[in-house]
Amino acid sequence: MTVKIAFMGTPDFAVASLNVLLEEGMNVVCVVTQPDRPQGRKKVLTPTPVKAAAMEHGLPVLQPQRMRSPEAVAELAAYEPDLIVTAAYGQILPKAVLDLPRLGCVNIHGSLLPKYRGGAPIQRSIINGETVTGITLMYMAEGLDTGDMISRLEVPITDEDTSGTLFAKMSEAGAVLLRQELPRLLQGPLEAEPQDDEQATYAPNLTRDDEKIDWSKDSRSIYNQIRGLVPFAGGFTLWNDEVFKVWKTLQPDPAAALPAGATDATPGTVVDMGTEGITVRTGDGVITLTEVQPAGKKALRAADYVRGASLTKGTVFQ
Repeated sequence: MTVKIAFMGTPDFAVASLNVLLEEGMNVVCVVTQPDRPQGRKKVLTPTPVKAAAMEHGLPVLQPQRMRSPEAVAELAAYEPDLIVTAAYGQILPKAVLDLPRLGCVNIHGSLLPKYRGGAPIQRSIINGETVTGITLMYMAEGLDTGDMISRLEVPITDEDTSGTLFAKMSEAGAVLLRQELPRLLQGPLEAEPQDDEQATYAPNLTRDDEKIDWSKDSRSIYNQIRGLVPFAGGFTLWNDEVFKVWKTLQPDPAAALPAGATDATPGTVVDMGTEGITVRTGDGVITLTEVQPAGKKALRAADYVRGASLTKGTVFQ
């Protein structure tokens, strides 16, 4: 009997896993993704990356506003899936969905569980300065990423990684792990390892507060914060009560000498401006901003911005 698989996912991260199922000749009976959303300044209604991929292969696509609604559950149940595979779908599945497939519901989660349960594990792993993360293939339960673990795959985080580059690495790692475990999943349900809840940490979705730069923090923490926000948001500070975004900085060198006059400067003070960018005092040293975006302008190299800007040495970011 051919196993019927329903795939649930939304962003680019999930597309590689959907492609694995198709490349392996699996019977993907339907794809569930989030509703189309307005994108860009013109608010053009845009399909999710997973929907776009599904349509290329002529797969049925379901886009319920609320997966918990009886109508959404019934629509999915009509496809009689034997196995549900999810990857960054974006909604918590109700018990009625978890109980549908005889082989279970499995999720491709972007962390080494039980660390970083929640919606932003990739971004927060960088923000928190982790050097290793990974993918966990798990059975889904009613709690937030609490299900038993089938297998895990480590992924290193380099100092040059941003959320964008790490998302790409993790997407590929998730696809590799799914391909590796697929034969066993089709024979499931499998014995899996329960999570140690006492070791759990959480990665809630990012908010505007997570984007605000606190210049009193150490330079490395600010560097990690910016990397963890790029390319989706970027960090920001305030100058003349307007948002001044920061998209990129140099990696801090704790051994480097401070610029003249920086020692007694308040954190947030511009202490140097030059060919490398805008150097700002932090809680433990300095950090150089190399790509910025003033209010109402496009992002540009900080070295280009300073040539015609009213920003001067001694300016204090709020």
